[in-house]
Amino acid sequence: MNPLPGRPTGRPPHRVAAAAGPAVLLLLLAGLEAVAMTHQPARPHAVMGATALAVCLCTVPSARIPLTARAAAAAVVSLTGSALLIAGPRPPHVWGLGEGLALLLLLAAVVRRAPGRTAAVLGPLLGLACVLTPLRDLRPGLFTVVQAVLTVVVAAYSLTLRRQDAQRLRDLAAVRAAERLELSRELHDLVAHHVTGIVVQARAARCTGLEGPPADATFERIETAGSEALGAMRRLVRVLREDGTRAHPLAGLAEVRAMTDTFARTGPPVVLALESAAAHALPAEVAAAVHRIVRESLTNIRKHAADATAVRIGLRSVPRGVELRVANDGGAPARLSEQARGGGFGLAGLTERAEAMGGRLTAGPAPEGGWELTAVLPLDGGATA
Repeated sequence: MNPLPGRPTGRPPHRVAAAAGPAVLLLLLAGLEAVAMTHQPARPHAVMGATALAVCLCTVPSARIPLTARAAAAAVVSLTGSALLIAGPRPPHVWGLGEGLALLLLLAAVVRRAPGRTAAVLGPLLGLACVLTPLRDLRPGLFTVVQAVLTVVVAAYSLTLRRQDAQRLRDLAAVRAAERLELSRELHDLVAHHVTGIVVQARAARCTGLEGPPADATFERIETAGSEALGAMRRLVRVLREDGTRAHPLAGLAEVRAMTDTFARTGPPVVLALESAAAHALPAEVAAAVHRIVRESLTNIRKHAADATAVRIGLRSVPRGVELRVANDGGAPARLSEQARGGGFGLAGLTERAEAMGGRLTAGPAPEGGWELTAVLPLDGGATA
């Protein structure tokens, strides 16, 4: 058995009181059995009573004594009592029903909640103790079969629950990992574009040594870009703090137009061609994906294609979807640094987004020169994702 990660071997204190009810009932049952069997010989009756009382006490939940310690003690006490009663002269009736039920309860708890190696050792010991309890009688008969069947059923059911718990924990870990990956994508998409603009403007101001109104305009653009980056970060933090999911994407085609206008003011001119039919047919999720792709493309042009003189962005309809093409006439692959080739996560994240929506994304040298990014997104991408 594999251990369940993050699963405690004992119960939290606030659940101890709720779990004490079955233990109290088992103790009452053991006491009634001890009173009902006073006609049995003194030695077997004393062994049976002491064993049943000790095993039932082990089922009492405790925040100080872990489950594994209580289960181990119950298994040792029960097996010792069975050995003493079976080895000596056996009376007609000394099997305690309360002790058998207590062993089954501990078996279920150990198989489901104990660490893997501990459960692999304690589980068989408790199962053996459960099967041996009816054999203390002179003629156990049907009770032996019933107890053996109950032991197998309880162990199998508890093992099934353990596997379900482990699968739930694995699913939870996968969801958390996916959320962390999504967060890294959102941080890159929302902030990298603005921060890159800040860096470019700061370098321009430092290198040119501007003074007077030109310098004021440059620093104003730096301030604006910084404010946009801060606002984007605050919006992302606000989304993460909300108890629920977003009802609408962050941006769409309107933001694409505004973004290209802003980019053209500080970089090469941008020719934006949005086919009317394609623009009107875009679902909100696909429009948000288009916005992310364009934003990442413009960010990469600023980073790696400083010699570009023009940027062309086109959106047109294709069978069962739309095609987005972003091209520039600079940024040859040979001039890309090693860090630019493999050090970022922007294109990788966009490729994953496109594939998750049932589309595809490619980037490479354009036939007419320069660099080109092409993404094909299905119109039902929101449902597919």
